Amino acid sequence: MFEKKPDEAAVDQTGSIGALAVAETARAEALPEDDMAYARVAALEVLSRGGKGSSQPWENPQTGARGTVTPIASARTEAGVTCQDFLASYLREGSAESWLQGEGCRAQKGKWEVRSLKPWKTS
Repeated sequence: MFEKKPDEAAVDQTGSIGALAVAETARAEALPEDDMAYARVAALEVLSRGGKGSSQPWENPQTGARGTVTPIASARTEAGVTCQDFLASYLREGSAESWLQGEGCRAQKGKWEVRSLKPWKTS
């Protein structure tokens, strides 16, 4: 007696395959930290000036990456802390334009700090 092997097309895939693909996609979307640092500095500059309609360009001369940071919506105050959301464009030779989303908050003594900056996920 022999066992019949299942048809390969009929074999179910496990959920772990999808999770692995998601993890690999997230790593591919990770941007170089040195480029992110320039974007953060531009975010701090534009947030400290205030105003929803202003933008601040940024560029990393070592990599050629560049973009613009623009506050979106109005600043909001939660638990005594003023925060503002922003979007940053990201351009680098040989790759398509991408977007980053972030949040900056006014820290002690009135200085702004970037609390988050990550690839923008559209839904």
